[in-house]
Amino acid sequence: MPETQRRPESRYGNRPTMKDVAARAGVGLKTVSRVVNGEPGVTPETERRVQEAIDALGFRRNDSARVLRKGSTASIGLVLEDLADPFYGPLSRAVEEVARAHGALLINGSSAEDPDREQELALALCARRVDGLVVIPAGDDHRYLEPEIKAGVATVFVDRPAGQIDADCVLSDNFGGAHEGVTHLVSHGHRRIGFIGDMPRIHTAAERLRGYRTAMEDAGIPVEDAWMSLGATDPLRVRRAAEEMLSGPAPVTAIFSGNNRVTVTVIRVLAERSRPVALVAFDDLELADLLQPGVTVIAQDAATLGRTAAERLFGQLDGTLITPERIELPTRLVTRGSGELPPAD
Repeated sequence: MPETQRRPESRYGNRPTMKDVAARAGVGLKTVSRVVNGEPGVTPETERRVQEAIDALGFRRNDSARVLRKGSTASIGLVLEDLADPFYGPLSRAVEEVARAHGALLINGSSAEDPDREQELALALCARRVDGLVVIPAGDDHRYLEPEIKAGVATVFVDRPAGQIDADCVLSDNFGGAHEGVTHLVSHGHRRIGFIGDMPRIHTAAERLRGYRTAMEDAGIPVEDAWMSLGATDPLRVRRAAEEMLSGPAPVTAIFSGNNRVTVTVIRVLAERSRPVALVAFDDLELADLLQPGVTVIAQDAATLGRTAAERLFGQLDGTLITPERIELPTRLVTRGSGELPPAD
């Protein structure tokens, strides 16, 4: 090829191999392999020379052969609903910390609340030979995972249960938390209480609605259809629902919001009105204690959800946990002022 037509060299270069390390250290390939894999049979002086060669060349072990030999990747997958949702930050971090303690790498992705995307992502992670999956489900049919589970992929569902398969799941007490929050509003004199939640097909939204309805029934308060609104959590839909509840001759005097994204829009709507309206929110949110009044919430422990799910996963992997269980963690009422406001009329 003429000089002027020579292809440019790759700016990335070539990765050093164990052969390169062996040549630099003046040892055999088997000796390098023993040092890299922490195996015995190498003198301290030889190990030092090999390690110096590794450091000088920037060598990194290629785990592909190890995967083929041992059948495990020391990695787990986490399928979230939305990586941008603040609720999932501490949950993901907790899963990662447990994985790290077990010498495993965490790979995560978002389903965007799309069942098809959840399935595509989960199966893609399985195709990459992850040892286990922690799934926050978007869909309600998880039979597509049965072959993977039978093949040995440990699987735990968190925040919402699996659909149509028997699998470990770690949940918050969504029903009990919503019941406690609405009962708290009733105890402060409210009888016209609105509920704004997520899409009804979602387990958490359905359970929180059930808690709301049961608390109202226990208090002897008939619930009007106009007081309930479930749907997408986009601000326009939530704003419209809140404004409708707060208008008319007999508006609600309190709102129970079904999750943190709903709450943010509800707070904005209430800030625009002169008449005080009580608010209890499911999920804590950043700066909730600094608002005036502070936002009373039903707090769930996202970090404990993630840690418990990850510990169940590694319990499956080491063979100590075999029978699937449903674990339900308690929620906590945090009073800050908004849920203690009396009815304005």
